[in-house]
Amino acid sequence: MARLALFVDYQNTYKGAREAFHSWNDFQTCGQIHPLLLGQQIVSKDAYDNELTAIRVYRGRPDSLKDPRGYSANLRQCMAWEASSPLLKVIWRTLRYPRDWPEEKAEEKGIDVALAIDVVAMAVRKEYDVGVVMSTDTDIKPALEAVVSLGGNPFPRVAVAAWSSPDRHSRRLSIAGRQLWCFWLDENDYQAVADQTNYAAPATSADS
Repeated sequence: MARLALFVDYQNTYKGAREAFHSWNDFQTCGQIHPLLLGQQIVSKDAYDNELTAIRVYRGRPDSLKDPRGYSANLRQCMAWEASSPLLKVIWRTLRYPRDWPEEKAEEKGIDVALAIDVVAMAVRKEYDVGVVMSTDTDIKPALEAVVSLGGNPFPRVAVAAWSSPDRHSRRLSIAGRQLWCFWLDENDYQAVADQTNYAAPATSADS
């Protein structure tokens, strides 16, 4: 049984889901997914006998002083994810804030690099047999190429996952001269992994 590791570029995945399955003015929870459910859904779509052994989620985190509400919501969401399974780990970096923030939005920095390094390092250490990358960020392509260059026969190997909207397939990662398997996730798949929890809502006594 092959060990499958899922690498999720969360903000990229969230934005892609909103573009594929929602309108621009839908509530902010629309597009949220639960990484554990996503991993299970991908394994269920695989014709091979793969076992989900790792889920790694990469995302930015608001600064606790600049944006305490955003920080708290982010922390609640990540803690809920990690509590759902020992297989799941969140790798985060504090957002970078421009000088004219909040007029200009804070942005993620280093997330794609962290994901790319782990995809390669974990392959070299033989910590997975199949690595599935959920992202459309082309900065991750060199990591895919690096794993392919290891020449694993049959492992390690890499695949990608991407949303497929009712009208057309969304973008997907690919590399020149190689055919990478893509797990296309349609609207039914999205509904199966969607998370409508409003983590920005204040916690109540019943939640504690």
